[in-house]
Amino acid sequence: MTAPTLEQDVFPLDQIPWDTIPSPAYVLDESRLRRNLALISGVQQASGARIIVAFKGYSMFSTFPLIREYGIHGATASSLNEARLARGEMGGEVHVYAVAYSDAEFPAMLALADHLTFNSFSQWQRFRPQVQAARAAGRAVSIGIRVNHEYGEVETDLYNPAGPYSRLGVTRAEFRKDLLDGIDGLHFHSLCENGPDVLERTLEVFEARFGDVLPRMKWVNFGGGHLMTRKGYDTAHLVRLIRTFRERWNVDVILEPGSAFGWDAGWLVSSVLDVVHNIKDSVLLDVSASAHMPDVLEMPYRPRVLGASEPDVLEHDYLLGGTTCLAGDVIGEYSFARALGVGDRVIFDDMIHYTMVKTSFFNGVKHPDIGIWHANGQYELIKQFSYEEYRAKLS
Repeated sequence: MTAPTLEQDVFPLDQIPWDTIPSPAYVLDESRLRRNLALISGVQQASGARIIVAFKGYSMFSTFPLIREYGIHGATASSLNEARLARGEMGGEVHVYAVAYSDAEFPAMLALADHLTFNSFSQWQRFRPQVQAARAAGRAVSIGIRVNHEYGEVETDLYNPAGPYSRLGVTRAEFRKDLLDGIDGLHFHSLCENGPDVLERTLEVFEARFGDVLPRMKWVNFGGGHLMTRKGYDTAHLVRLIRTFRERWNVDVILEPGSAFGWDAGWLVSSVLDVVHNIKDSVLLDVSASAHMPDVLEMPYRPRVLGASEPDVLEHDYLLGGTTCLAGDVIGEYSFARALGVGDRVIFDDMIHYTMVKTSFFNGVKHPDIGIWHANGQYELIKQFSYEEYRAKLS
């Protein structure tokens, strides 16, 4: 079967009337999301893998009906709230993995989950009686254990779950083959927006470390970080890796990307509130790196801005910053072909995956709306955030 490619037409950027979209707003583009979904669905069909969406990276539930159109199997949750969202809004399979389960929340997690993965054997021993009781009562819940194969090619240590001293997953030295009764699968995750070449090297290490366990397993979860919707990604290579692994070990393969669903599928629309000068010109926007684009400060990374370039390339240079009291609430320095003034739109690209799920109400700044630019050229406002929602997070 031919591996899918990013061939679907998308709505032209130069035909979007940005000034008509209220600012600030996260705007998902339906045509770009459909393009991603068509590719992901194609990889799923060609490889035989089961692909689910990771809510930690993409959880815009107003688009879940659209996602279901493409045969996505379900979702993976990392908390009780995400599990409730998966069961109540997404449908399909509910996969749950948490670094640690609490006594108070585990019964509810177990009741919601079709697949439930433990981070340690001590947690498995702690909650195994409840799993056994649920199974005896007819619940067909599949149990996994997360492993750490201690190999990762992640540039930023903050995002490397396979690094030294990682608390995520069981290393081979701590692995308990004597406690595998009742466990159906292994889960590993060490990719971060990587390609299939990194997955291939990862699988070599994973199989070397845990190959003796695989004959006892029904499934292996390859985790997330498979950025198959990025331009230039070799989907044929990914399909070959999955098919070969499935055939060699006679197991189901699960992938749970988050970024791949929302990759290049929308924008953060902002407006200029003021321009100030202190050695350099700074543009003050109605969005915040701290509150609305936290990865800019955490990773850090430099988001793309439509129509802008690196400093000293175009005629006008500006530092782009937010209006919170954090001195470091600066997105970066960019150059523009024309001078920016109050009311001008500044459009940040690729702002739908991870960014939206990590926002906060820091400083009480206005939270961006959430909207959809439909394939027919119509903008739909999905959500506006109120003072009551800001207040509800406080005490």
